[in-house]
Amino acid sequence: MIPVIAIDGPTASGKGTVAGRVAEALGFAYLDSGALYRLTALAAIQKGVELNDALTVSHLASSLDVRFSAEQIFLDGEDVSDAIRAEEIGVAASKIATMPTLRAALVDLQHGFLKAPGLVADGRDMGTVIFPQAQLKIFLTASVEARAERRYKQLIGKGFSANMTALLQDLRERDERDTQRAVAPLKPAEGAKVLDTSALTVAEAVAQVLAWYNEASTTK
Repeated sequence: MIPVIAIDGPTASGKGTVAGRVAEALGFAYLDSGALYRLTALAAIQKGVELNDALTVSHLASSLDVRFSAEQIFLDGEDVSDAIRAEEIGVAASKIATMPTLRAALVDLQHGFLKAPGLVADGRDMGTVIFPQAQLKIFLTASVEARAERRYKQLIGKGFSANMTALLQDLRERDERDTQRAVAPLKPAEGAKVLDTSALTVAEAVAQVLAWYNEASTTK
C-alpha cells in the first residue's frame, strides 16, 4: 500500500508549509486540498458563476485543469499561486466548501494525487474522509491569535492589504463554518496525533511530523 501522511487543521495553522516540506524531505507527492477549493472559487469568480449555484460550481470543479509544481499552482496553464491566496478567494472557498456536491466532485481529483513512493496531503478532511487509510494522521493547529498574525505577515509579504482585527474575525467565522458544517466537518481523525504549532518554528513542526512518520513506519 502506498503510504499517506494526512495533515488536517484549521485555516492558517501552517499545515500547508509543513506538509510541503515533509513531502520534499521524503520525496513524496504533495496535495494541497485547500487549494482545490480556492481554485474552484477563483475559476467561478473569473467565469462569473454565482457562488451559491452549487450544481454549476460543482461541475466547474470536476473539470479543473490543475497542476502543482514545487511552490507553484497552475490553473489552465496560468500560475495562480498568489491569486488564490487573496482573502476574497479564501472567504469564497470556505463558503463553497460546505456544498456536498462540490466535495463529492473533488474526491476523485484528490485520489488521483496518490502515487508511489507516497503522498503528503493537507486539508480539513484528509484523514477523516479522503484518505482514512493514511499511515499517519495529524491534526495541526494553533491559537487563533497566532494564526491571524501568520496570515497578516503572509498577506503583507505578498503585497496584499490586511487588517489584524478583520483577520481575527474572519478566522473565527471560518472555524465556525468548518467545524459545524454537515458534510466532513473539521475535526481530528480517529487516531490522529495533535500538533499545536503556536510556539513552534516551521523546522520544529516538520521535525516532529518526520519523527512520527518514522515511528509509524517502524511499527507497521
